[in-house]
Amino acid sequence: MSTDTLPDRLERARRGVGVAGQGPGTPRSRSTTPLGRAGLTLVLFALPSLILLVLLNLFPVIYAFVQSFQNGTPSTVPTEAPFVGLSNYTTVLTSPEFWGAVGFTVAFTIVGVFGSWAVGLALALLLRTKIPGNTVFKVLLLLPWIVPVVVSATSWNWLVATPQSPVPILLGAIGLQNLNFLGDPLLAQITVCVFKVWISFPFMMMMMSSALASVDTNVYEAGKMDGATSWQMFRGITLPMVARTTYISWVLMTIFCVNDFPTIFLLTQGGPVNATTSLIVLAYQYAFQNLQTGPATAVAFMMTAVLVIISTVLYQRIKKADIE
Repeated sequence: MSTDTLPDRLERARRGVGVAGQGPGTPRSRSTTPLGRAGLTLVLFALPSLILLVLLNLFPVIYAFVQSFQNGTPSTVPTEAPFVGLSNYTTVLTSPEFWGAVGFTVAFTIVGVFGSWAVGLALALLLRTKIPGNTVFKVLLLLPWIVPVVVSATSWNWLVATPQSPVPILLGAIGLQNLNFLGDPLLAQITVCVFKVWISFPFMMMMMSSALASVDTNVYEAGKMDGATSWQMFRGITLPMVARTTYISWVLMTIFCVNDFPTIFLLTQGGPVNATTSLIVLAYQYAFQNLQTGPATAVAFMMTAVLVIISTVLYQRIKKADIE
């Protein structure tokens, strides 16, 4: 009778050796089914979806990329449009309107990303405290994000569009006269940026609230016991703990801001005198007002290249935050 223990048997089974006194064990028979058959089946099942994704996503990108090297209109077939090489990119890069749109897009994105993040983080920290009506307050704060942007833009137009609107009248009563929020170039830019923060901060608030929910409150108790101030705990505990979520939200909000057409167009249509014309609005003007698809797609692809670079840089920060 064998006196082998169970661990000894398991070890010999792993090495392909039989039980004591029986010599090498019989090797396990290999499956006669080809290993790649399961993978091939999965590919065949996924093929219709892959074809659909290519048709809906990749084909339009290639189609637009070809148009960026042609001189055509929205109704021109690419095979019939004349090839102009890099002429569209040269035209765009030497246009004052393009660089004006670049400047406003950068300002709009910076204010939209960091403004909404600051407001969202502050409100997330506030909602983490025990305040009366916390749930109702949170629902009300989500309304700017939930309400369709066309409704919000219409409401803001009613509030600030003319000297007879409620906000200019209210400011006039305290001595700030003749404020034309959508007629003055600088005020229009400020108004559009503030409007972007208004409709975006609920998204940031939700992102930051979810990140703060994972932070152990014992860490703050330990900080208090060590004599750390509120600012020191915010800088040394809160910000590092929510760093990964912060970088992710920055990536998403940067994409939202650069590609945000309705917020600007519904409020100012890019005016006055192109003061609030962003790159996406400029591409629209090229394509559907000037009927020049070449410069329009050139602007779009340069926007895409910049977004890829920014997203890559922020993604590296996300990886570092994961390591830390």
